[in-house]
Amino acid sequence: MAPLPDKAAVVALLGAELSDELAALERVAAATRAEVSSDETRSEGKYDTRATEASYLARGQARRIAQLRRQLVWLERFDPARPLDPPLVQVGALVQLQGERVELLFVTPMGGGRLQVGPHTVRIISPRGPLGEELMELEEGDELEVDSPRGLQRYEVLAVW
Repeated sequence: MAPLPDKAAVVALLGAELSDELAALERVAAATRAEVSSDETRSEGKYDTRATEASYLARGQARRIAQLRRQLVWLERFDPARPLDPPLVQVGALVQLQGERVELLFVTPMGGGRLQVGPHTVRIISPRGPLGEELMELEEGDELEVDSPRGLQRYEVLAVW
């Protein structure tokens, strides 16, 4: 089995991926804002909803941009070399979990997505998601159950670092 990934590598890779996503989304959002104010988007009747739809899209993009910026600020301030004290599952923890298969999780303020770190896939989770809520404050050797769309899932915390 390959050695577990270094937390600094996970943080660096996540920061790079989020920065790329932010840059791409900012370009798309600029085009959407231009569409919202374009003469071609102006309503041509009461059933023409192009301008309304474009404004909803722009609003959603703005929210996602704000989320990405908050996550990047957190990553910039986070010190992956600082040991967890106590070694419990918390924001900033890498967790090895045994369920149907062994999984690696990185707990961040806003979850979502997966990273490929060498031979390992690391799932990014939030403490507010169903799995994150159940994991918080657990330690190595603890067991948990999570209700999921696939039914009740059982896990054991193998490592926290």
